[in-house]
Amino acid sequence: MQVRPFLDSDEAAVIALWEAAGLTRSWNDPRKDIERKRSVQREWFLVGTEDDAVMASIMIGYDGHRGWINYLAVAPEHRKKGHARALMREAERLLEAAGCPKINLQIRTSNASVIAFYKAIGYAQDEVVSFGRRLIADE
Repeated sequence: MQVRPFLDSDEAAVIALWEAAGLTRSWNDPRKDIERKRSVQREWFLVGTEDDAVMASIMIGYDGHRGWINYLAVAPEHRKKGHARALMREAERLLEAAGCPKINLQIRTSNASVIAFYKAIGYAQDEVVSFGRRLIADE
């Protein structure tokens, strides 16, 4: 897998990847999420490619207090080969170089395999409750 920044021409392939990985939801328009990321730390929206085809993605963010991971995805046919782990290592490298002391991420409680993945690479559940409030509806 080659890792590089997201290109505008990757949009359709990334959305298809997210759909195949079960990451899209009706209340989050993936095109709008991509558009928003293009305007904030664009260089930290990475894709993994094989033979120039997008097969993985990760959005990385840092607000000066915590790092955040969103849209980590690997195409089903490329899983169990270390690609997600490699993307997380790159995210950790970038965030640490920026002075980020801690990474946060959110996982749906029903997603047992993803919870197991993060535990296997050294992440642990924090003693917090995640709250959210939608400010802009993606309709």
